[in-house]
Amino acid sequence: MTPASPVPQRGGPALELLVHGVGGATPQDMLGDPRTVRITGDEKAAVYRRTDDAEAERHPERYEDGPIPEAYCWSNLTSGNGARALWLLLLPFMVANLAHWMRPRAKGRRRTTRLYGVLVRLVALSLTVLLTAAACEVALDLVAWQCAGSPACTENRSWLGFMSSAQGGWWSQPGRRLALAAAVPAALVGLLWYLSNRTWSAYESQRPPTGHDVPEGGLGPSGGGSGGTASDAEAAGGCLDQASGAASGDASESEEDDASGEEPEEPEEAGEPEEAGEREESEGPAGPAAPTVRPALGRPGFWYGRRIVARLRAAHTAAGFLTVAAAVTGAAARYDRGADSALRSALGVLLEAALALGALAVLWVVFRRGRSEKRVDARMDRAAVRFLPAVALALLALSLLYAGWSRPDWDSAATLPGDVAFRVIALAQGALVVALAVAALALHRRARHARSAMRGLGGPAVAMLACALGGVMTGGVAQRVADWLDGPGTPGMGGEAAIPGPPVLLSWQASVIPVLLVVLFVPAVVLAVRTLRAARRLARPIEEAYDEECGGRPDAVRTQRIASAQARAALTDAAPWIVGIVAGATLLLGVGAVIGAWASGEVPGRAFGDSHPFVESAAESAQSLGSWLIGFGFILFVTMGRRAYRDASARRTIGILWDVGTFWPRAAHPFAPPCYAERAVPDLTWRMCTWTDRTGGRLVISGHSQGSVLAAAAVWQLPAATRRRVALLTYGSPLERLYGRWFPAYFGPIALSELRSEVHCWRNLWRRTDPIGGPVLVPAEGDHPEVDREALKDPVVYGRSERYPLPEPILGHSDYQADPGFAAERGKLLDRLSPTVPRQTQPEHRDASENRDAS
Repeated sequence: MTPASPVPQRGGPALELLVHGVGGATPQDMLGDPRTVRITGDEKAAVYRRTDDAEAERHPERYEDGPIPEAYCWSNLTSGNGARALWLLLLPFMVANLAHWMRPRAKGRRRTTRLYGVLVRLVALSLTVLLTAAACEVALDLVAWQCAGSPACTENRSWLGFMSSAQGGWWSQPGRRLALAAAVPAALVGLLWYLSNRTWSAYESQRPPTGHDVPEGGLGPSGGGSGGTASDAEAAGGCLDQASGAASGDASESEEDDASGEEPEEPEEAGEPEEAGEREESEGPAGPAAPTVRPALGRPGFWYGRRIVARLRAAHTAAGFLTVAAAVTGAAARYDRGADSALRSALGVLLEAALALGALAVLWVVFRRGRSEKRVDARMDRAAVRFLPAVALALLALSLLYAGWSRPDWDSAATLPGDVAFRVIALAQGALVVALAVAALALHRRARHARSAMRGLGGPAVAMLACALGGVMTGGVAQRVADWLDGPGTPGMGGEAAIPGPPVLLSWQASVIPVLLVVLFVPAVVLAVRTLRAARRLARPIEEAYDEECGGRPDAVRTQRIASAQARAALTDAAPWIVGIVAGATLLLGVGAVIGAWASGEVPGRAFGDSHPFVESAAESAQSLGSWLIGFGFILFVTMGRRAYRDASARRTIGILWDVGTFWPRAAHPFAPPCYAERAVPDLTWRMCTWTDRTGGRLVISGHSQGSVLAAAAVWQLPAATRRRVALLTYGSPLERLYGRWFPAYFGPIALSELRSEVHCWRNLWRRTDPIGGPVLVPAEGDHPEVDREALKDPVVYGRSERYPLPEPILGHSDYQADPGFAAERGKLLDRLSPTVPRQTQPEHRDASENRDAS
């Protein structure tokens, strides 16, 4: 789209919609005024103005020198009340979900793209099974089977007395102890289901604007927050009807398909980009329109994943219940096969067969389909969502009844067969990651991008890290509980140990952690040396850049501080190979741990007991240190969660993790923390559409840091008529430096070039001292100028001057608006927008008594 010629006058209303970045911000800080008023929204996310600007559209003469400032605050979506700090325990699920979106850009490889999505969903499913298996290991094996079956373990634990085998009570039989202890992992699975369902309703249920979803009576907070008057509703209807052509189906169509009971055509995998020649037939209000090509993030259903989240939630919930049922049934059935009861043996076989069929049903649901994005798909797969968890829960109940059958001669000796289960999970995860790497390489070869992280292997590497995080958390729980129950003994080492301890594999996995730390020490030293050398090299260019200010007499200390800031900021670009080293070392060491556990059947300290004294000592040290480190890692997670629950500042720090990690929809793991963008992007889209259509004014959406990513995603969702009145200003933006490298299918060079061609005008500001933001590297083309401005100076001045009598700070990633170039670039963007179309404006806010939050 060719931009309009520059318009010298600035008449008519102009709006600057500010979107903050990571860590959050208050409307008072964003607007620079302690008195603010909420224009629209709720306690989670809202649009604010200064109190004096509440009715700015009625007085355009007051804003001839600049736009009306307006702030969109979304920080409470990620760092609100203290309970959200517990999301930290869902970190492995969030990382697995990220791997889904990191695939390379596809080019004519639909099957490989779908295979990639299936493999990531299977990795995510394995994490749910791993978490449930760890809970079963603690509650069923360590507590109910080992400790309750050992008089030495229950002697000083009165709370286990009623289950002690020495008491001979009703609960002392192993099967009944297992049935009772199964309530713990089953409750954990139920809690995860509840959190996933609740967070979907609270954060991700906002439907994107398609022109058919305007609620009667206006656009209140429940509809994405774009005002509440009847005029807003009419404006939204007129503006958003232009977007209905790209929807490829509306709500009524979805309802008809759902009511018919017919299985719809297999939708595309999540976010599969439209390639050249792949077009959608759109249908607008006046009938069929010309075919259009929409980028992935511009599709109507991209930010509405209700269907797949509900389906995956059902599958993962069922998988969790089936894992608990398998742990209980497997122990009882194994005993019955060696007993003289044919009836119990037959029932055990039938129950195990039913559990196997349930597992196949879960895999079928995970395999069946990915996300549907070409339309807002509000349909539900009722058979999977309703019946699959219910059947799994029924099988769990039957398993508990079967295990509770009286078996007076049954003694709990050794351990439950959990060691084999953990080995199978570890091998399956390793095989899935390798297969994922093969698929990623195949996709990358068809559409190479020189700046893609790890040559397209970012997704498999991150999936490996998710598995490692899951292993640390599950192994840490098992190791700490075993140490607590075992008293002075060391689990697995015999001697004074009261219980056999956790599965051998967990001890081997803990033992490789010190080795991994030693491996990571080498690249850490290399990075430190490189940073120091880079700081020395940058000293001369910095002095030349400030040559006029320092007058040929540079300050060595000042220069070194600026150079060090730039060198440290460049460390971000080394992240891909650091992640690659960690992922590769984790995979190799994990395979070695599985081989060692399988070959020896003993913990490392005993497996190397007859070897050279040095090797034996090293193995024992690695086992002890690794056990301590893996337990410390889990305790650190819990401690950070508790601190964040009590301390608002710590909660804000942890919220930064979610600002980056939960931008993407839950396409792989339904138990991951909720996606805030599924609320924020529709909010911004509704706001821009309704304001520009009602006022005919010009709008600059101004995004800092992560806010620039939200702004870009919202602009992609706008109809073409609205984009002609919208300019994009990004600063401190990770669009290319982080998102473009790690998510090339959605923010790669082709996607960013498409965004430049779709938005009327776009300018990006960046600094060399910024560790997060950077240039977007979109060159000039035709009438479109280069998006990136020359790097802003940081600090603004080198030393002291008449205007700056005190030394200016090195700002890095913050305070871009304080730079003189910010206001200049914003003014140029407004001048390039088309002249405004005068319209009669309506009050921007509802009654003050219900709409103002002055502070």
